[in-house]
Amino acid sequence: MEVQIKVPTDLNEIPLKHYQDFLKVQRDSTDEEFIAQKMVEIFCGIRLAEVAKIKLTSLNELIAHFTKLFEQKPKFTPTFKIGDLEFGFIPELEEITFGEYVDLDSHLQSWDNFHKAMAVLYRPIKTRKGEKYDIKDYDPSVDMQELMRFAPLDVCISASLFFWTLERELLQATLNYLEKQMKKDKSLSQTLAKQLNLAKDGDGISRFMQSLKETSLSLTKSQNQDLLGVSPISRLRSKKTKLKEDNLKDN
Repeated sequence: MEVQIKVPTDLNEIPLKHYQDFLKVQRDSTDEEFIAQKMVEIFCGIRLAEVAKIKLTSLNELIAHFTKLFEQKPKFTPTFKIGDLEFGFIPELEEITFGEYVDLDSHLQSWDNFHKAMAVLYRPIKTRKGEKYDIKDYDPSVDMQELMRFAPLDVCISASLFFWTLERELLQATLNYLEKQMKKDKSLSQTLAKQLNLAKDGDGISRFMQSLKETSLSLTKSQNQDLLGVSPISRLRSKKTKLKEDNLKDN
C-alpha cells in the first residue's frame, strides 16, 4: 500500500517547533536511518510506522527534497502571522533595552531556546500604517514564548542569519579599527591590556585579538552550517533499512 503524505514545499510551512523536535532526535541518536525516518515523521506529520512503509527510493527522494529545502537562505521577514495574530520585528533595533539585549544574547545561542529569542525580536503589532507599525512593549511571557514555537521556520532562520551577519560585521569592523589604531599608537595595546585585565607583555592583547578573529570565523561557519545534516540511505548498508520493532511503537 502506497503511503499518502503531505510534503512541505517551503520552509514557511514548517513551524519552529518541528525543527526543534528534529534537532533533539539528532542529538539523542546516532542511527542515521532512524534520524532520516524521524525527519519524515516530524516534517510530514505522519506516524513512524507509516514511514516504514515508504519505499527506500522514495525515502531518499524525501531526504534530497528536505536537504534542498534547508539549503535556502530566506530573506529577512519583518512581519508574519501565527493564526490571526500579526507580529512585527523590533522597528528600531538600536533602541533595544538592556533587558531585551540580555535575554536575546542568552536565547540566540541555541535552537532549543530560539522560540524565546523570537519572543524578544518579534512582538504583536498594536497599530499599523502602511509599512510602518508599532509593537507591544517587551514583557517576558512563557505563553508568548511557547506561541513562538509555531513561528514559520523561514522567519526564524532569516532572523538568525541577520544577527550572525550583524554580529560578524560589527566584530570585523572592531578588529580592523583596533589593528589600525595600534599601528598608529604603540601605547594603545598597553592601554587596552590594562582596561581588559590582560597580560602586559603583549601576549595578552595578541591572544585577545586572535580570540576575536576566531569568533568572527566561528560566526561565518555558523552562518553557512548545514541546518539538516541527513544523508541518503544506502542499499549496501549491512543494517536493514526498515525500522526496528521497538521504534514502531507509538508512545
